Amino acid sequence: MRGTMTEYEELEKSLAAIIGEDPDQVPGLGAILYKNGQPVYSFCGGRAYIGGKSDGEADRPFLRDSLFRIASVSKQFTVYTIMQLAEQGRLSLSDDVSRYLGFSLRHPDFPYVPITIEMLCCHTSGLRDGIIYCIPPEFGVREFFFPDGKFYEEGAHFATSDEPPGEYFSYCNLNYGLLGTIIETVTGERFDTYQQEHILAMLDIDGGYLPANLQQDEFHRLGGIYQKQQAGADWQPMMDCYDGRQPARDTVTMQNPYAEQDDSREYSLTGYVPGTNATFFAPQGGLRLSLKGMSHALEMLMGCGLYRGKRVLSRDSVEQMTAKHWIYQVGGRDNGDTEDGVFLSYGLGLYQIDGGSRARVCRDIDIDLVGHTGEAFGLLSGLFFRPDTGDGFVYIMNGEGLPEDAPESRGRFSGNFVWEERIMDALCRAFMK
Repeated sequence: MRGTMTEYEELEKSLAAIIGEDPDQVPGLGAILYKNGQPVYSFCGGRAYIGGKSDGEADRPFLRDSLFRIASVSKQFTVYTIMQLAEQGRLSLSDDVSRYLGFSLRHPDFPYVPITIEMLCCHTSGLRDGIIYCIPPEFGVREFFFPDGKFYEEGAHFATSDEPPGEYFSYCNLNYGLLGTIIETVTGERFDTYQQEHILAMLDIDGGYLPANLQQDEFHRLGGIYQKQQAGADWQPMMDCYDGRQPARDTVTMQNPYAEQDDSREYSLTGYVPGTNATFFAPQGGLRLSLKGMSHALEMLMGCGLYRGKRVLSRDSVEQMTAKHWIYQVGGRDNGDTEDGVFLSYGLGLYQIDGGSRARVCRDIDIDLVGHTGEAFGLLSGLFFRPDTGDGFVYIMNGEGLPEDAPESRGRFSGNFVWEERIMDALCRAFMK
């Protein structure tokens, strides 16, 4: 399934060149390319885990079944469940989220505008991350939104008054913590266990949201995430570097990339009440998944909801996910934060890339894509396909050769990071072979 060396020699060389110690390189990566609905080429190289003298662990190679925290590629898996529940008539995208949260959630400047499930899915809710958007299981999500709440942050979780709910797009991870909480309210089950049975099992995917609850063989396949604090420095462990010690079952640590100090304490889920706060599961980015598992989700999306004979989602649900629920308005009133031109439209857990725009991921060829990237703690991932074709790809890179805020990390021809440009430009070119 690697394809012939002559057919994909240029791609092989391009991917291998991304692995290394330089600022625009990564410690390990993997990618799978699909054409006409079939996997035609795969690559894995470098290290999934970097051992050291202090932990006694040896380096582990990056393999197709190595598990990683795949960051925001996780968002679509949360929406898979939302769409399943909508198909079953257990919720509607137009529902006011207050109905499921146990309190009235309104933007203070727009008290008569309901915040809907659809707004959460497509980031037009008028909510914002603040510094903290993942909170311990002992607290409820109400704590974000009222002045007496522990995580109110002086109202930082609400947009300014010129960014109205339902109209203005701003990427917000907290939206997905609320979606996870809504899923718990509707199903009566913990977010992670419901996802395991109704999404991951249907897609033949191993992994999960809590490293503490991974099967033993899965935990030994869990890779680390790394970053260099400056060019030429050593790789620093940022996430999931457990030195071989699996946390106690049903414990969790917080996952807040914006927090100045990492809260590495382990919180017990004993006594947790589903439907009060699913943010600590990180429905926005905390799914531990392999390259192989990501490819199964890609097959389902390109199959319009059908995965190897199993109906995971209806065709209509996939069409709704891939449709443009928000579109950047050029000229006139500004209606969104495009993050340097990357987000020009957004669906439900997926977004669209205009191959001729600054969102482009191929330098010289205009290729339109639908999917999602993941970026957190140093990991970079992506799942994309070309609409109305069977062409697509998935990739994971488990580190960055310098901090994301360094000028050198910015892309050379787009609003993406340089590492994303290198891998996606190479994969897109392979579509033309």
